Amino acid sequence: MKPVVALISGGIDSPVAAYTVGRLGYRIIPVHFVNAPFSSEGDKEKVLKIVEKLREHVEIDDVVFVPHGHNLLEFSKKCERRFACVLCKRMMFRIAERLSQKLGAEAIVTGEFLGSKASQTLRNLEVISQTVNIPVIRPLLGMDKEEIQIIGRKIGTFNRGIGQAGCCSITPYKPSTKARLEKILEEEGKVDVEGLVEKSIFSVV
Repeated sequence: MKPVVALISGGIDSPVAAYTVGRLGYRIIPVHFVNAPFSSEGDKEKVLKIVEKLREHVEIDDVVFVPHGHNLLEFSKKCERRFACVLCKRMMFRIAERLSQKLGAEAIVTGEFLGSKASQTLRNLEVISQTVNIPVIRPLLGMDKEEIQIIGRKIGTFNRGIGQAGCCSITPYKPSTKARLEKILEEEGKVDVEGLVEKSIFSVV
């Protein structure tokens, strides 16, 4: 089976995205970004339980845990807070692309769908996608929350993904919903992006 890297947050949406692509015959490599201290360490346990349930339906590897908190800390110290969600997601995509190259994966799978979060407006999705050259698959893009929850209940991941998983204290009160690439590149210029990526890759568990 051809492998793809699937970003698994521990919430409701990303497991459904992984399932949707996995049932098409792709092998799922689940990647979870550990946002501590900006989110709960308990998210890791949720992700393990979600992957255990997904394994009943699709071919899926063991979870790759990526330390991400140090990246968020740099953004919170040096960049405009309103761009935190976009900066975070672009960094996740960079790391996921590097892991894909290392693991022979052909694409990145995400649980994003339009309008659900600040980083998921059409403008911001475009800016985020431009971070990488590898294909990005968003199987839930045209679904609404209710449709996603129905699938989550059907495959048994819904109850394992509810709660505070994925909540992040770095999320700004008024996030930018129409980020411009030029401005995001300016903000990224305030941190050592490549150094942060290398640190995350080196620390993967």
